[in-house]
Amino acid sequence: MSKYGLILVTASSKEEAQMLGLALVEAQLAACINFFPVQSIYTWQGKTQSDSEYQLIIKTDLKLFAAIESQIKLLHSYTEPEIIALDLVAGSQSYLNWLSENLQ
Repeated sequence: MSKYGLILVTASSKEEAQMLGLALVEAQLAACINFFPVQSIYTWQGKTQSDSEYQLIIKTDLKLFAAIESQIKLLHSYTEPEIIALDLVAGSQSYLNWLSENLQ
């Protein structure tokens, strides 16, 4: 049974976000990915950081999480990229059908 969800990942640049998105969609690990600029404040190696990044919203079946995580870690420029999954609690059936048709 499918369990659809969203996976959030930040990237260092628009180019990196696009590269990650294309790789995941072409591998049919994601049906659709949106990305947009964000400003992030976080602690890294004991210091507070503030950076411009790109937030990816990856729409997928969460049974593919391990493969997505592996692909992101392989391609991503960060030592410890954000990879967070959220359950999709509801969606239009026609959209969920489309999502399913475009995944492995």
